[in-house]
Amino acid sequence: MNRELFLLEKLEKELNLKQLQIKSLLTITQAINDNVSTEGLFNMYKSFLSWEMGIEKMALFIIQDDGWHCTTFIHFEEEKANEIIPILLQHKRLHTIKDGEHKVLEGFNIIIPVFHKDIPIAYAIIGGIKEKEDLYNKIQFITTITNIIAVAIENKRLFKKQIEQERYQREMELASQVQQLLIPEFLPSEKEFALSKIYKPHFNIGGDYLDFIRFDEKRFAFCIADISGKGVGAALLMANFQAITQSLIFQYRDLETFVFALNQSVYRITKSDKYITLFVAEVDLSKKTLRYVNAGHYPPVIKINNALKRLESSCSFIGAFEKLPEIKEECIHLENDTMILCFTDGLIDLKNNKDEFFGDEAIEKFLDENSDLHPEKFNEKLLKEINDFRGELEINDDIAVLTCKIF
Repeated sequence: MNRELFLLEKLEKELNLKQLQIKSLLTITQAINDNVSTEGLFNMYKSFLSWEMGIEKMALFIIQDDGWHCTTFIHFEEEKANEIIPILLQHKRLHTIKDGEHKVLEGFNIIIPVFHKDIPIAYAIIGGIKEKEDLYNKIQFITTITNIIAVAIENKRLFKKQIEQERYQREMELASQVQQLLIPEFLPSEKEFALSKIYKPHFNIGGDYLDFIRFDEKRFAFCIADISGKGVGAALLMANFQAITQSLIFQYRDLETFVFALNQSVYRITKSDKYITLFVAEVDLSKKTLRYVNAGHYPPVIKINNALKRLESSCSFIGAFEKLPEIKEECIHLENDTMILCFTDGLIDLKNNKDEFFGDEAIEKFLDENSDLHPEKFNEKLLKEINDFRGELEINDDIAVLTCKIF
């Protein structure tokens, strides 16, 4: 009779445990289906282990974008997490912790790893199970719940990452479209002058900018700029910069005042958080003059009267300071055919598979030997030279080239 009563009580306990497990599974799976927050799932896991399973000590470690984190715990000192994680990463299967195995794991009994495609995504360490009866089934169920929670959290992380990547991709596509609208598709080629460009962004969107502005039949301006930073921020600044440039250059008769006003406008937008290097030149075909201001940009090269000359910096970057301390405009008289080669530092910094730079000497040599070409043919040949030099290597920075020839 006593034996029958004992078996009946045991059966009742097992039944109650199974009912509890089924109820817990339903509650957690329903919470996952209802898209309960990550924090909510951690709280449910902690409550389940503490109240339903009688666990006295527990810590759950989850992999996140920036590494492993202890996300929920019972009677655990968080400062020990960094010491414990390397120990946990050694285990790929359920592990029973032996006495004296690791001092830092004292008080814990089992390690429960959770893997996804051979990659660890979670570890739970459990200790102090109050009721030792039917211990195997309890551990198996705790393992099941841990897996469900860990996989749900990982799915949330991956989904969030996918959403962020898609949003980033949309932003990049938009920024690329904006930039394509800002860079002139065609540049003029006329009897007295011609311009041509090369534009190779590092990715789909770059921080280099070039433009052409026509005042009248005999006067025009061109500029090239390098905007600090990449991505959407650089594209938005470029859009603002183009609008400001196109507006201000018609308001002022001289380049010094134009650059002064341009700097103030850009500084109001960026507060010196970003800056722009700029080379801007104005050509007067009637007076046969080229006036320019170089605001911290890599010096263009001009070939005039069979001699090469660098158009050096005459003031600081645009947007770096509230007021530019000194702006100096230089004037060059155009007596014979003249070729001006403007470029951003991506061309200078271009590397080949021998870790050599394209460099200044190659640029000056190329201009000296090919200045008789029309700008379009000149740039076609230069682009081939660039591609031959780098071979199979990717371009490691934006490259912009603006070539102007005055006949």
